[in-house]
Amino acid sequence: MAINKTLKKISKYSLLVIVLTAIIIVLANYTIQKNAKNKVFSDANLIQKNKVGLVLGTSKYLRNGTVNLYFKYRVNATLELFNNNKIEYILISGDNSSEGYDEPTDFKEELISNGVPENRIFLDYAGFRTLDSVVRAKLVFGLDSFTLISQEFHNERALYLATKNGINAVAYNAKDVSNRYGIKVKIREYFARTKVFIDILFKVKPKFLGPKIEIV
Repeated sequence: MAINKTLKKISKYSLLVIVLTAIIIVLANYTIQKNAKNKVFSDANLIQKNKVGLVLGTSKYLRNGTVNLYFKYRVNATLELFNNNKIEYILISGDNSSEGYDEPTDFKEELISNGVPENRIFLDYAGFRTLDSVVRAKLVFGLDSFTLISQEFHNERALYLATKNGINAVAYNAKDVSNRYGIKVKIREYFARTKVFIDILFKVKPKFLGPKIEIV
């Protein structure tokens, strides 16, 4: 009998935790989506011009060796803005935490091969997280406004971080992938959105800052 009572209590607590977690995830998602209203664009003709476009990095290849569509579509979106004179310079922020893995350089090489002059591209090798990319754009590269470039779900989260850090940002949506292709990423995104509020609450800073770099 005692064991049954204990199991019932554990079940009740587990259910309570699940319900509370679900509520927090829903509220976090709603708040981030609401903040992004009128700040995200999918048409290059409609978005305002900014001096700098901040490309949020991702790996070029998947584990099976095929090109990552998130990478491909972010490159395409960056080219659309640059070729339509909606950005003058490109800041690529990504992970270069280990030898042989260099997100910013992969993006740079792809953009140059598609006609973007090298002197219009700047690299941030310490964009380990979206928070790092957004905050470093302000504190290291001196940007108080810029255009974020990524898929819509990612842009929305980045825009919230920008708002909370006093940055006037808009976002341009790269083409999204199919639900089947990106299901794992989409699931992780819900938890990432919840973590945004934890990071803000505890005033989490980028892993690295470093000397200032001027984009001219």
